[in-house]
Amino acid sequence: MGNECKIIGYVGDSDLPNLREEDALKLTHINIAFGHVKNDEISIDHLKHLHQLEKIKAFNPKLTILLSVGGWSAGGFSEAASTAAGRQKMAESAVRIVREYKELDGIDLDWEYPCYGEAGIESSPDDKENFTYLLKQIWEELDALQQETGKYALLTIATGADQYYIDGTEMDKIEQYLDYVQLMTYDMRGGFQVLTGHHTNLYTPTGDLFRISVDQSVHLFMKAGVPREKIVVGAAFYSRMWKNVPNKNNGYLQMSPGSGGYGPDFTELASDYIHTNGYTRFWDNEAKAPYLFDGSTFISYDDEESIKHKCNYVHHEGLGGIMFWEYKCDKTYRLLEAMHKARNVKSKY
Repeated sequence: MGNECKIIGYVGDSDLPNLREEDALKLTHINIAFGHVKNDEISIDHLKHLHQLEKIKAFNPKLTILLSVGGWSAGGFSEAASTAAGRQKMAESAVRIVREYKELDGIDLDWEYPCYGEAGIESSPDDKENFTYLLKQIWEELDALQQETGKYALLTIATGADQYYIDGTEMDKIEQYLDYVQLMTYDMRGGFQVLTGHHTNLYTPTGDLFRISVDQSVHLFMKAGVPREKIVVGAAFYSRMWKNVPNKNNGYLQMSPGSGGYGPDFTELASDYIHTNGYTRFWDNEAKAPYLFDGSTFISYDDEESIKHKCNYVHHEGLGGIMFWEYKCDKTYRLLEAMHKARNVKSKY
C-alpha cells in the first residue's frame, strides 16, 4: 500500500479535542463529521470544536482536513440541488467555510442518498441529474477560489456501496469533479437483513445470498466510470450484531428473528467479546473477515487481520486508499495502527 495511498478517518466534531498526536501522524486525511445543509447552505453553527484544527495541523502539517457534510438522515441536499439558485448558494457557502477556516482543505459530501428517501429525508428522481449539477457548481466555485488565492480545496463524496447508489447517480459524469470517491463498504449487511453475515467483508463468500463486498463494490464503481485510483474503500471500527441466532454453522448465514443492529465498537469488542464472555472468534478465509458467536449472538466486525487484507487489496488493485468510520470507536488504537503498518510495509504483491 504505497506511500501515495490515503488513510482517511472520520472524526466527530466532539472528538476533535481527543485526537492524539500519534494518530494525527498516522492519518493522511480526516473528515470532520458533520456539517449540515440548511436553507440551501452548508451550516456549521452547531460545531463546537473547529478551533482544534490549528492544534491538529500542528501535530501533522501534512494532514489534509475536510469538512464532511451530511450523514445518515441528514437532509437538505435534494432541496438545495433542485434549483440553480440553491446550488449556487450551497457552493458559495462551501467556499466561505474553506476561506474562514484556513486549516480546512476541502469539502466531503455525504448525501445518503440521491434519489432515495429511506433515511427519512427529502428525495426526488431528479436528484440523479441535480447531484451532478451541484457537484459541478461546487467544483467551479472551489476552482475560482484557487485561481484567486492559490489555495487548492478538495471535493470528495462518500457513497453507498451497492448498485442502488450507482442507479441514483451519474458516476461517469461526476467523477471529473471529485478528487476521490469513498465507498461506504460497511453496513453491507445488518440494518435491512435478518440473514446473518459479514457487514464489511472484502470478498463475497460462497453461500451468501447478498453478493455485495468490498471487491464487488469496487468493480461496480469502476464499471460505472470511476477511475480505480480515485476509489477509496471503507473499514468499520464498530460491529453489527444479530441476536437469537440458531446455533448452527457457528451462527453464520442463519435467519434470525430481527435484523442486525449496531453492535459494540472495537474498544468494547476487544475488552468484552473477542475470545471472552463465551464468544469465539471465527475467521472466514473466503470473505477475509472475522466474526464472533456465543451460541446465540452473531457479531460481524473488522479487526487487524481483515484490515491488513483490505490494505493489501488497495495496493494490489491500485486504488486510492482506505477510510474508516469512525475514530472514537477504537480506543485500543490497534486498527489505525494496522492501517499505518500496512501502508508503510512493502506488500508482497
